[in-house]
Amino acid sequence: MMGALYSAASGMKAQQLNIDVISNNLANVNTGGFKKSRAEFQDLLYRTIAEAGVPVSGGSNTPVGTQVGTGTRSIAISKIFSQGDFNQTDNPLDLTIENDGFFIVQMPDGTQSYTRDGALKIDRTGQIVTAEGYPLVPNITIPPGVVRPNVSPEGIITATVAGVNTTLGQLQLVRFLNPSGLSAVGHNLFKITNASGDPIQGLPGIDGMGSVMQGYLEGSNVRVVDEMVNLIVAQRAYEANSKSIQTSDDMLSQANTLKR
Repeated sequence: MMGALYSAASGMKAQQLNIDVISNNLANVNTGGFKKSRAEFQDLLYRTIAEAGVPVSGGSNTPVGTQVGTGTRSIAISKIFSQGDFNQTDNPLDLTIENDGFFIVQMPDGTQSYTRDGALKIDRTGQIVTAEGYPLVPNITIPPGVVRPNVSPEGIITATVAGVNTTLGQLQLVRFLNPSGLSAVGHNLFKITNASGDPIQGLPGIDGMGSVMQGYLEGSNVRVVDEMVNLIVAQRAYEANSKSIQTSDDMLSQANTLKR
């Protein structure tokens, strides 16, 4: 009976974490390039009362055993890197990656981060940077007077400079064998880990890299209806586990009142 208390408590903790993950997904439903998360769980150790396959009289074996579980625990919170919806903006520096790939961002400490958020800007020196001012890799500068640079699906940036069509540079992308192993650090950025593997760098539209679309932004891949259903299921599971604790407590109370 006491085992039920701890098993139900582990279930309540698990569903609380599940609701935390779902809530974060819903909070970022309008965050550009955001990738939703999913909480994953596994059952805990089992208390074996009787083994399956134990010989019994008549030369036969027991077909099933007797095992009682001890609850559940979280094992991972995975990022789901499915494509988000494309939103047309007509802003020449709004870029989206169709299919696989990340933009490369140079951080102030000299390291590199990676993002799917293509809401790019131009700083006071003409560099193409993220909304927080971090430059892209490779560094590309837009000359003064250029109003609308053009970006091809291959990431080639061109503009008319002094009446001449000029190539300013080409974007590069990276992809990972295990993008779910990336570490989210906030600000729509990801860092590599031992689980993600090393970045595989390449040009847009080549060697498995996605192509670049100008004038579009990738939205969040969160589906509000799905998350609301998941939220209801998690809430009901939390309530059911709390009822298990209440029932176990009532049974213990009954046992304590057997002797009067």
